[in-house]
Order: sequence, then structure tokens, then C-alpha cells
Amino acid sequence: MIKAIDLLKQGRNEELWQMGCGYLHLNIEEFMEIQEALLLQQLELLNKSPLGRKIMRGAKPGTVEEFRQLVPLTDYQDYCPGFIEKQEDDLPTAPGFWVRTSGWSGDYSCKWFPMATEYARQLSIILYGVGLLSCCDSWGETSQIPYKIRLLYSVAPRPYISGTFADLLRMQVPVIYLPDLEKAEKLSYEERVATGFKEALDKGMDYFFGLSLVLVKVGEKLRESSSKVDIRQYLTQPGAFWRLSRALLKSRLAGRPILPKDIWSLKGIVSSGVDSAIYKEKIKELWGRSPLDIYSCTEGGVIATQTWDYEGMTFIPNLNFLEFIPEEETYKWQMDHSYKMKTLLLDEVKAGEIYEVVFTNFHGGAAIRYRIGDMVRITSLRNDNLGIEIPQMVFERRCDDLINFMVIKLTEKQIWQALEKAGVPYEDWSAYKVPGEPVLNLLIEPKEGFFGTESDVTRAVENHIIDAGRSSYDNSGIQEDWRNSLDFSVRVLLLPHGTFSNYTARRQAEGADLAHIKPPHVNPPEKVISLLVSGVDETIVVKKSGTKAKAAAESENTLIS
Repeated sequence: MIKAIDLLKQGRNEELWQMGCGYLHLNIEEFMEIQEALLLQQLELLNKSPLGRKIMRGAKPGTVEEFRQLVPLTDYQDYCPGFIEKQEDDLPTAPGFWVRTSGWSGDYSCKWFPMATEYARQLSIILYGVGLLSCCDSWGETSQIPYKIRLLYSVAPRPYISGTFADLLRMQVPVIYLPDLEKAEKLSYEERVATGFKEALDKGMDYFFGLSLVLVKVGEKLRESSSKVDIRQYLTQPGAFWRLSRALLKSRLAGRPILPKDIWSLKGIVSSGVDSAIYKEKIKELWGRSPLDIYSCTEGGVIATQTWDYEGMTFIPNLNFLEFIPEEETYKWQMDHSYKMKTLLLDEVKAGEIYEVVFTNFHGGAAIRYRIGDMVRITSLRNDNLGIEIPQMVFERRCDDLINFMVIKLTEKQIWQALEKAGVPYEDWSAYKVPGEPVLNLLIEPKEGFFGTESDVTRAVENHIIDAGRSSYDNSGIQEDWRNSLDFSVRVLLLPHGTFSNYTARRQAEGADLAHIKPPHVNPPEKVISLLVSGVDETIVVKKSGTKAKAAAESENTLIS
């Protein structure tokens, strides 16, 4: 079967783009036809498999309508213990391999999920298409596409999905990983990133795939330390010496410190997660390119991607059958788990509305009407600028990451954006609510050298947070004067320098899953809060489920240096 690299080398550019990004030319009717055809193929496999019979409770649907009516919605618990034990006999097709993601404390140490061979191949094509979109300004452009990709390996190792994505790319094009794949997976995350950038300095790099926060931190560190760089130490590394010499000249001509874009000319940056939108402009300033955001997950591969305008994301038609639970339906289910939620298809969603995503794998995959707990917002029903006739989306939040003060409702993304707008120099943060208190508790570790007080930070962030909490949920009809009379406030506690890195080190030493070594930004468990504040001099009693907590956050005398 022909690969993307073969089409590129043969100059068959239109075929290459059709292969990786052809869905961008579909109208919504054609999109739904593909969805239906692939679902019917998948149903043939599910109807014959023990897993399908179990999940579908003996039903054998033969149409899309029967499938949605007869088959229940599922989550990971419905596939256990089979998936935890990696049992393969009951699956629709034999998996090519198993991938893993984080579990939940007290439930599973991790979640294993099978990936069918044909699903992996189809996913590799979509991933190559994402690479095309990240480095081009229009359909059909190939001038920036290399025959071999030098990719900085800054993601979690296989069998985590981010490392699996990086590995699957090899099915379509030769990839040079920085550092080498086998070497990278033996290093800690910090060592892997540091080694990758060191090798990239000498060998160069074409693409970055990973967390936006990594790019920001590396870029800021380089800018801060550029005055101390002695390029003579790189005389034995011609590549590094040349790149640094050129960067030094560029920065001096521009009258500023060295930035990463002076050293590397990246062809594309691909990221996924809440931080992508937050750091978009900062990454462009530091690296010279905006990050292309994708919406992906372990169980569903790539569900949607931005295109070359870096606006809303376009849904992928041929990896999963997509359904959408309206936000109000999710709320009803949260109040009563016996409630049967209604779903919509992509040709039924409305612009501006928020939906929980449900999907069923194609190509012999195992997820059946699967809920991953993500909420997305449909921003428009088409992209008029690029002529894309498929609804556009942005990631909104996790179902469980909403901090609800009734009129003021806050997500991780909104709090994060408020901190950025306020210009607070932070290493990391976490936020939570104590039931019965109209107070957002915000734990912040400032950057080293910060001399402000908790009162200073509170004044800086409070209005931004209130504005963010109102803006996205402004459909209640509640009058502005009532909002202004609400007894809502922000309580800031500044944590000592090193708090979050010490927490991470402690969790690593305990052998915690990679996804659990950092505290959640929103709604952390009481134990996590207690560990974070344990370095504060005053005693703090955290009772999220109890009465009002005594908190050192009420003190305004803390100076962090």
C-alpha cells in the first residue's frame, strides 16, 4: 500500500493532500455518508464479537438509528476487567498493540486500551496530514515538507498515546527522533526534553510535537540566559556552533536577547491540550510559528484538528463515529444517573452550543458509544474563510473541571487565561472551591525572584477571573446588577519556590503513573492540596467537604523570593 512519502517523492502533491487532508473538501452530507458507511462495517464486526454482544446487550443493530436507540452509552468501567488484563479473544479484531492512559485513583492504576491494526494505519495517515497542515499556508503546498522528519521527542513514551502518535508517523515517512526513540524511552521526561534540545542544537529539528508549556519554558529560559552563552564551547560541534553564531547575529541586529526562532526555523508545531490556546501568541513570539492544535485522546486517536488558519478545529470523519450529548443532557444525567441522555449527530449540532463527545471506533476498534468526559463548543457550522463545510469546534473543558459558583462558572482554561492576562509570574497553580463558600481558592507558586504579596496577586487576577467566569455562561438572563451584588471573591495563597517540583519528585519516587505526577489545575483532591500547602509556615486545615477552612491564604504578609 502506497505511503505518504512515496507520493511526496513522486511529486504527486494533490494525491498526497487528498490522502492526508481530503476530508477538508467534504460537505456535511458527504461527511455523514462516510460516517454511516464505516459504522455499518463496524457493526458487522461488533455483532460477531463477544465484546460487541456484551456491550450491546445482545442487540444486533443494522442501521445507525437502531445503533443509537438500542446500544447504551459506555465508559471505561464497562470494558473491565478485560481491558485491564489485556484480554484479546473477545475483541472485534486482534489488536496491533495496546496503548495506555491514566487511571483514576482508587479505581485503576492505569487504563489499557487496544488499538486495531487497520485503525493504527488510518490514524498514521491522519497524523501525517496534521503535519502537512502545521507547515503549510494553503492547500497543496509541499515546499516545506521534508523527506525525513527531525522530530523533537518531548512526549510521554510508548505505550502512552502521545508516544504512540510519534511512533505511528513512521508508517508514512522516515522519522529521526531527537533523542533516538529507544534511548528516549529510557530517560525521565526532564532528561528526554533536555537531551532532545541538546541534539537539536547540533542536528537541527523540523517539527515539535508536545506540550505548549514546554516550548514556552524552554524559550523563556533561553531568552533569560542568552547573555551568558559562550559559543566557543561548541567549536567541536559544527552544527551547534553555526546555529548559535547565526542566532547571536540575528538577536543583536534586532536589539534583543536570543530567542529559539533565531536558532531553529521550525516547519511545524503540533500540540494538544488546554495550554495550546493559552500560549499561542507567546509561542509565536518565541518560536516564530503558531502551534497547530489537535483534539485527541487515547481511545479515539485524533478527533479534530486545526487547519492552516489556526482557528477552530475540523472533525475527522474516518476514525470514529461521532455523537454529541447536549450540555443540558449531561447536567440531567449528573443529577440522576438513571436518566437516558439523548445524543445528536454532527449534522444536528448548533453553533455556540456545548456538547459532551461520544464516539465509536471504526476499523475494528473496541470503543462503542464511548464517553471520555470531554466537553467541546461548536464555534460555527463551517469555516467560511477556507471554504470548509464541516462544523468547527474548540475544546471547552472536562466534564468534571467546572468550578461552579452558579452565575460565575470557571474552567481550567478560563483561570489559566486570567493568570496570563494578569501577568502573574508563576511556576504552576491549582484552584478549588470549598462547598458553601463563594470563594475561589487559588494556590500559586510564583517564579523565583517574585516579591509581591498575596494581596497584590489577588488584586491582579480577581477582575480577570470574574470576567472570565461571566463571559462564557452569559445566557442565564440574570441582570448585571444582581451579578455585581454576588458575594464572590478570590483567595490567593502563595506557595514557596519549588513546591510543585517537589510534589512531582515525591510522586515519581512513589512510582506514580506518569499522568498523576502533577497536581490537577482544577478541583485537586484534599490530599493533594494538603501536600501542596505543607511547605507553608502557617498551619492550614483543608476540608473541601466540611466547614470553612482555616487557611494561611488569609494572610497578606507572605513575600516570595
